[in-house]
Amino acid sequence: MSHPLSSLEYQPDILGEGYEQATLEFPPDTEGTVVATLIRKKTDQPTSKAVLYIHGFIDYFFQTEMAERFNQQGFDFYALDLRKYGRSYMSHQKLYNVYHLSEYDAEISQALEIIGQEGHDTVLLSGHSTGGLITTLYAAHHPDHPLIKGLWLNSPFYDFNMTPFEKKFVVPKLSRLGKRFPEMLFPSRLNRHYVPSLHISYQGEWHFDLEWKKPSYHWVRLSFVHAIHEAQKEIHQGIRLNIPTLLMHAHKTTYPLRFNRNAQTSDVILQVHDMIEHAQKIQGDVQLCSIQNGVHDLVLSEKPVREQVYQQLFQWLENKAL
Repeated sequence: MSHPLSSLEYQPDILGEGYEQATLEFPPDTEGTVVATLIRKKTDQPTSKAVLYIHGFIDYFFQTEMAERFNQQGFDFYALDLRKYGRSYMSHQKLYNVYHLSEYDAEISQALEIIGQEGHDTVLLSGHSTGGLITTLYAAHHPDHPLIKGLWLNSPFYDFNMTPFEKKFVVPKLSRLGKRFPEMLFPSRLNRHYVPSLHISYQGEWHFDLEWKKPSYHWVRLSFVHAIHEAQKEIHQGIRLNIPTLLMHAHKTTYPLRFNRNAQTSDVILQVHDMIEHAQKIQGDVQLCSIQNGVHDLVLSEKPVREQVYQQLFQWLENKAL
């Protein structure tokens, strides 16, 4: 569904001055009406370069510092809240519920079309965690996209954080079950210290909506396991990327049972070695970058750490003439 510019109406966004949002509408799915939300923050000067950022699971776009750092580098910044997440969630929907990650291609394609209509010819596609998995496959499936000139991945979800036995035997079984019984629930095992380590009301420094990025989420639908597993299988078999790609990850993974320093200086959600292992199967210009003391969402790490993230990222963009 194409959105001619004349019909696209931006409204002021919840993030405040300079942030705007527009609602993108799609054909209904089995639950009813479907929308996604495109958020933008433009630079002061006209530019032909833009970023399109895709968030992770149980997440939404709120990282204003990241948007403003890109603005300072001469990029207009765009982000999506995917269907059934954050700004795009509707009361008749099951949170985050899709049966295949390719369902998100509709909003990514529409966002890119809008970004092109708004005067850009160069887009850095970017994704965090589940968004990193989604954007990797989008770039692989659209190798000749006229706008996408680079891919920046922030701790992409290339494998489940489980034992080798579970990954080999349990996940495929759960995925098959998820195809037949999508509503069945399975423990999420998400580390309960992650969101509190970030939020200003707990031990962190960031303001975000705890309804949209929940402090705990104990169960996931098997439809989610199935959708993720199908997408990850493609990564594991090896894909090709035609654009320069920068994959950033924390230097280590931990799983603190009590809140401690590890919660704020390591990835407590995904296994770093899985990201590295599967990234090495990707054909193309893929650069790996380890961030000492980074957390799962690297741009939410402590200030000296995220300064490293931006320094490495913008150096890479300069090296690739982006």
